[in-house]
Amino acid sequence: MKHAGLRREKKTIAAMVAIYCGDHHGGAPFCDECRELLDYALARLDRCRFGEDKPVCAQCTVHCYKPALRERVREVMRYAGPRMTLRHPVLAATHLAKSRQGRAAGPGSGEG
Repeated sequence: MKHAGLRREKKTIAAMVAIYCGDHHGGAPFCDECRELLDYALARLDRCRFGEDKPVCAQCTVHCYKPALRERVREVMRYAGPRMTLRHPVLAATHLAKSRQGRAAGPGSGEG
């Protein structure tokens, strides 16, 4: 199925933001701040240069997020990641398996 990996990535980030927002802001499903962060993350996924070969963000050599938003996403992922195994076990397992794959090469790295 074409673009299945990116769809799964979008579901994963949406689930993580929902967990974080629900537990921190009582979002239903998202407060304005978390909706803005999710919209930004989804837009970054739409523009990802690696497409279906995209690694998990923590392993990517190209950091496409603005620094402040990158830190907010890290905070969300640090909080929601461990909770994903109970609330979204299939997404969590897929994300974990993908995180064990190699890093994506950036431009001029001589790799990929």
